Amino acid sequence: MSVPNSMRAGPFVPTVLVKKRYLIFYFFLIWISVAAILLEFWWYWQSLYYLETPILFFIFLPLLFFVFYITMVLTSLIFAKLLLIIVNALHKPREGVFLRDPSDKDYRYWSLRNTIKRWPIWLSHHFPFPFLDNLCFKLFGVKTKFSNSLFEGFVDTEFIDFGENVIVGQATLIQSAVIIGDLLIIKKTVIGDNVRIATHSVIMPGTHIGNNCIVSGKTITKIGQVLEDGWIYLGIPAQKFKENRYFEDGIENLITHVDDVEGLQKKYQEVMIRDIHQHRSLKEKRKYKKDVLKEEKLRRERAAEK
Repeated sequence: MSVPNSMRAGPFVPTVLVKKRYLIFYFFLIWISVAAILLEFWWYWQSLYYLETPILFFIFLPLLFFVFYITMVLTSLIFAKLLLIIVNALHKPREGVFLRDPSDKDYRYWSLRNTIKRWPIWLSHHFPFPFLDNLCFKLFGVKTKFSNSLFEGFVDTEFIDFGENVIVGQATLIQSAVIIGDLLIIKKTVIGDNVRIATHSVIMPGTHIGNNCIVSGKTITKIGQVLEDGWIYLGIPAQKFKENRYFEDGIENLITHVDDVEGLQKKYQEVMIRDIHQHRSLKEKRKYKKDVLKEEKLRRERAAEK
């Protein structure tokens, strides 16, 4: 299934550029990664083209393009990591609330780190296999496991810790930094084990999601919000909805064959409406009751006409 450009996901860095001269790092990483594959192609040419049977040169050429891409990604990642080590030695990344002004050192270096990461992140994410994304996360300091599925969401690349068995839904945004007005807020985001974050959710900087949590679709957390272990959260901002029982031992034994599918769907709708109704305000409850009565009246009138 194709994915529209607006929903393409993976590791991300903000596009804020405090000073144009930072682009020199961007162009350097492009140049060094292209230079590496040119050297590789020169070696390949010298090794196979002048053989008695130069057909081997063309037979292995498609495979070489695959190797070229891996070389570009690894070269850009290695040199980006070296640059980040130097930059971080000059000014160590730190959490806090900073002024979004070129005179603020933390804001400048945050922008510089993002500029250095941009090219290797773009390369690694456009590779058809996701392991390069995970390698990119790990090299840039994100704590994660190769078994985590983070590739459908937009995930920041610093000050984030993931537990095990984490799944991030499509177009979900997980941030450790955000710009609000004239402020840059950087806070570490921690996501526990067995967490599921549904589509189009926003996890704000500083959020701590406990183990065995589910974050419902289109949910937004608050900066620094703590989500307790074993709960399902939904809403703006995220609020407790119900306890999460999906990770309990033996839950598969509760799943049985259902003959009355329509009856089950009706029961499910009743339960969902009741649970959602409990979280409505008094005004919303009155409006809902009025809409139900109106719908019931229309149904009786249509039945009478028949």
